[in-house]
Amino acid sequence: MNKIAYFDCPTGIAGDMCIGALIHAGVPLDYLIEKLNLLGISTEYQLRTELVHRNTQQATKFYVDLAADLWLKPKNSATELDPSETESSTFDARHHHHHGEEHSHSHGEPDAEISHTHHRHLPQIEQIIVSAKLPPRVEAWSLAVFRKLAEAEAAVHGIPPSEVHFHEVGAADAIIDIVGTCLGLDWLDIQEFYFSAMPTGAGTVKAAHGKLAVPTPAVMRLWETHRVPVYSNGIDRELCTPTGTAIACTLASAFGPPPPMEIQAIGLGAGSRMLAIPNILRLWIGEKSQASSATSTVQDVTDVRKREEGRGKFLNNSPFPMPNAQFPMPNSIETITVLETQIDDLSPQAIGYVFDALFAAGALDVFTAPIVMKKSRLGVLLTAICHPEFQDDCEAVIFRETTTLGIRRSTQQRTILPREIQTVKTEYGEVKIKVAKSGETIVNVQPEYEDCAEIARIKNISWREVHRLALQSWYDRT
Repeated sequence: MNKIAYFDCPTGIAGDMCIGALIHAGVPLDYLIEKLNLLGISTEYQLRTELVHRNTQQATKFYVDLAADLWLKPKNSATELDPSETESSTFDARHHHHHGEEHSHSHGEPDAEISHTHHRHLPQIEQIIVSAKLPPRVEAWSLAVFRKLAEAEAAVHGIPPSEVHFHEVGAADAIIDIVGTCLGLDWLDIQEFYFSAMPTGAGTVKAAHGKLAVPTPAVMRLWETHRVPVYSNGIDRELCTPTGTAIACTLASAFGPPPPMEIQAIGLGAGSRMLAIPNILRLWIGEKSQASSATSTVQDVTDVRKREEGRGKFLNNSPFPMPNAQFPMPNSIETITVLETQIDDLSPQAIGYVFDALFAAGALDVFTAPIVMKKSRLGVLLTAICHPEFQDDCEAVIFRETTTLGIRRSTQQRTILPREIQTVKTEYGEVKIKVAKSGETIVNVQPEYEDCAEIARIKNISWREVHRLALQSWYDRT
């Protein structure tokens, strides 16, 4: 059975929290130090760990003490955190990633970026990683994470990825966080990676070019690209850093609830701040249970295609091609939002228009059901299903286009089969066929409605005839 890891992120994710959780789960710090020394930048930092408490729970805190910071920052800097906000008696506010407060682009002071020994561009970082001769999976993952981050930053600033200047992300501690996380996962021999939904956080954070709203633009871009399910836990801090988010979006097989698994170990990685709930990333390590084997390869091919197109578009232009590494495919479970409302005073024609408007706003499905309301009034139950990021747009359509005064919302998980689009030729033209599988078994084959309808209109034949011919062509060739 495959060994898998589930990252439970109730207070978000950052690179130092990932490494802390990995060390807590058994990865030797000495092993990480030995392998990270191969990067050739060991004079820029010192590594250490400490067992700390967060809301009385013990976890491992991982520190990267930058040599530049040790010299340039006064010990009692005004930017240090209030000791009451942390339970660690040896808390070091000089560490670059203060999860929940300091963004990976800043030390929290206007001129903090000048304290870094190096501001590296992506090609320099790639050269450091490739030259280190790390284990193959570690090299592949590390390069992919940095490139994923470059794509997000490039999209935010409207420039090609090759022109991205990693102001602070190129500093030693970000390299350590990313490569160290990949080293730990490889040491544990993890084959598949799963991540929980991510808390958005709120407020602002200091960066090289001033204050940024939380979630930061790069994090938002990564969430958008990978359709990451998010929610608010009510904590007004930066919870998901770009580095941690890039790690998750690069390695994730899926975001959402944990897959069926037999847990063998738990790793707890601490963030720096004391929050309303324990500021701990919880890493579950185990094996997939037999119950999940039938659907272990199920995926939403639309999401996968978007991921691969984005990844391939950038990697093809890189001077450092990716090694031949296989990344696990997404699981069958995804998070959706279900919107419902009852309507008893609207024309059926208007309901038809609402369908079109909701689909245009991003709905995955829309349907109605006849209901009997109070005082025996006949009405309809309107239901729209969408990904969480389209919830507000779909609600706006319902309020604008119907007479309802309220909408119920719920977050659910759905299981989806992998779908593949194939094309067949008929005597009237080409028709796309949607083929769905459960495991290796084909369970559904359907011609695309619009293709059949277009041919039926043009050729002046029945839609059913086009549909029949398309199915016959598909079965004949298989």
